Amino acid sequence: MNVIENVNRTSGSLQFGTKIPATVITGFLGAGKTTLIRHLLQTANGRRIALIINEFGDLGVDGDVLKGCGDETCSEDDIVELNNGCICCTVADDFVPTMKALLERDNRPDHIIIETSGLALPQPLVSAFNWPAIREQVTVDGVVTVVDSRAVADGRFASDTDRVNAQRAADEALDHESPLEELFEDQITCADMIILNKADLVEEAELEKLETSISNEIKRAVKLIRASNGLVPADVLLGLSSATELEVHNRKSHHEMEHDTFHAEHGEEAEHEHDHDEFESFVVLRGAIGNPKTFVAGLRNIIEDHDVLRLKGFLEVEGKPMRLVVQAVGGRVDHYFDRDWREGEKRESRLVVIGLEGLDQAAIAKAIQELGG
Repeated sequence: MNVIENVNRTSGSLQFGTKIPATVITGFLGAGKTTLIRHLLQTANGRRIALIINEFGDLGVDGDVLKGCGDETCSEDDIVELNNGCICCTVADDFVPTMKALLERDNRPDHIIIETSGLALPQPLVSAFNWPAIREQVTVDGVVTVVDSRAVADGRFASDTDRVNAQRAADEALDHESPLEELFEDQITCADMIILNKADLVEEAELEKLETSISNEIKRAVKLIRASNGLVPADVLLGLSSATELEVHNRKSHHEMEHDTFHAEHGEEAEHEHDHDEFESFVVLRGAIGNPKTFVAGLRNIIEDHDVLRLKGFLEVEGKPMRLVVQAVGGRVDHYFDRDWREGEKRESRLVVIGLEGLDQAAIAKAIQELGG
């Protein structure tokens, strides 16, 4: 088990313990978190890794992709999936019991990796490491935020002026910032390391501008690393020894700041809930496809027509023994065969679609089901 340094904030002295280090990997939808973790597992150099995968939606795509990696450092028994619920909203019900179960195992992991949903606030999750059942045994080695450099350079998180104006007309108290912008800022604010992923898709001048912009948003030193296809080795991602749970009160999210203001105005007993009603997701089932390239080209049109934020899943391809993985963010759609369909496994095409509230689910599902290719 790894031995790490823990800073005693009261006495200022250093203590050594055998707490299991945990890395929280966060980032917006489609930033490349799962790809980053796949490469981390391939470069783990014998560390026994446990994964906790949280997804927004009913279809556990990310966990299934990682189970297909076949890496000996992380068996299927070491992967826990928390689906259909944002981990930051289900800390007591889902995350804490999951952590307790990992810690009670005879063969405990050397390191725990937690991949949050792209819609999660990392701050409540990090705060959970101060719970009595966890804090004596686990510490947050670091929060790693993965950024889709191309999307941010394209202004993907900028407000949709027409949509915001329509919402303002309905609610004069609405904040001028969109939910997407707030999520992005909160994930950056909480980071110990920021991975500017997909850097190969961005010109040097744009990357430098992006780095400057992010650095200006943060009031402390944070490591910024450029990456392509999530190719960052485990030795870079792990071993940060940040003990972030001791500093999380200095990295408050928009929601927490709004929460503090609310209670200052209404008293501590007043109820103020956090939810993700701004987003919705649903699963589309369809039959096998014929030509992946033709099908993916059609998906791009559907995504653009309906302003879909994220689309991911698995497809059955006629005459092929392997399943096709589809991962899309905005108009960029990646697809690849990851493994053979297993004996007894149901061969089917299932896609999860994520977008802002108000998606025309029936129209999107019909378009996908009728799409040729």
